[in-house]
Amino acid sequence: MLKYIAVSELRLGMYIHEFCGSGIEHPLWKNGFFLQDLHDLQRIYDSKVLDLWINISRGVDIESRSVDEPPPFAAPQSALDQKAKVVTYFDQEVSLALKLCARSKAAVEKMFNDLRMGRVTENPQVTELVGEIFDSVSRHPDALISLARLKTSDEYTYMHSVAVCALMIALAREMNLSPDLVREAGLAGLMHDVGKSMIPIAILNKPGKLLDGEFETMRRHPVAGAHMLQGNPHFTPQVLDVCLHHHERFDGSGYPHKLVGSQISLLARMGAICDVYDAVTSDRPYKKAWGPADSIHRMAEWQGHFDSNIFHAFVRCVGIYPVGSLVRLESGRIGVVSEQNKNALLTPKVIVFFSTLSKKSIPQAIVDLAILVGQDRIVRRESPERWKFKDIDQLWSGLSSVKKSHFD
Repeated sequence: MLKYIAVSELRLGMYIHEFCGSGIEHPLWKNGFFLQDLHDLQRIYDSKVLDLWINISRGVDIESRSVDEPPPFAAPQSALDQKAKVVTYFDQEVSLALKLCARSKAAVEKMFNDLRMGRVTENPQVTELVGEIFDSVSRHPDALISLARLKTSDEYTYMHSVAVCALMIALAREMNLSPDLVREAGLAGLMHDVGKSMIPIAILNKPGKLLDGEFETMRRHPVAGAHMLQGNPHFTPQVLDVCLHHHERFDGSGYPHKLVGSQISLLARMGAICDVYDAVTSDRPYKKAWGPADSIHRMAEWQGHFDSNIFHAFVRCVGIYPVGSLVRLESGRIGVVSEQNKNALLTPKVIVFFSTLSKKSIPQAIVDLAILVGQDRIVRRESPERWKFKDIDQLWSGLSSVKKSHFD
């Protein structure tokens, strides 16, 4: 089905059937193609083309407008500055989120060092950081959350706080909590592990299994964190509660107080899920990270650990196959999930790069499974270790695998 639109309504994911006007004005010298390149979109915006036909049977549609309303012919916006669009494109947000991760890591590291020295954390600085993370998650939740997972084991303590902050904000938004509570959830996520500033570095970064005494020392960090913030008027009881109870479990098997069910506050139940997800998807001194999709699958099997309603909201938030998941398609191709389709969690975008039929690498291509419904689909999760694939995170992130840290 063809639809006539103004060039200002053009978006990535649309199938361009035909440009209107003189062929010499066409920026790409072609018709009949799927628009998936941000640079191509910018070239079209910058051209003299005012209107075009799209095929909504082969690509995404625009929001419906009144039949009596003529197509808008306002000056095209820059593809990098669409103020009216709530969600920005993933690759654009990755670039912004990478810089934010570097600033956030430095800020959290300074905060931990200040706390070790007995200095009070300045809330305005922390609130400003939470605000920046909130803005990034609001623009595109996958970018910052996925990037933060690429931390090294040495960076874990600091970047974990940033990741949990972003996850808490995304989850709170998914649960339709009030704007004030969304930001409170983000602040609680950022501060949830401040008690670890009192744990010896040798224990925090120990490459092997902790001894019983060391494990007991580590388990004290929730109480230590709550005590550190207790006298600070800038932090609410909800933030202190998440510090104290993010290791509680819905079935009562957690610590420090073995709370059960609704005895655990809403934000602490959210914090428990976000904390565990980032922990198991991150490289640690004593273990390699689990894949994102594998982590979701395993967490779903831990009966009683988490509030099931909140966990289901969390899955809607990050996806059944989160960004960075290695998957096999029915066509026999293997690829890495590069972007979520929030309206259909089983049909994300996948960058394919290997064929199980030929057992050879294939040219990389972005496959939008939402458009290929009935033609191709994900049939299973795959293990990078099993296939001996390296640097698959480089495919979706565009980051070099050579650098030890992406956040310095």
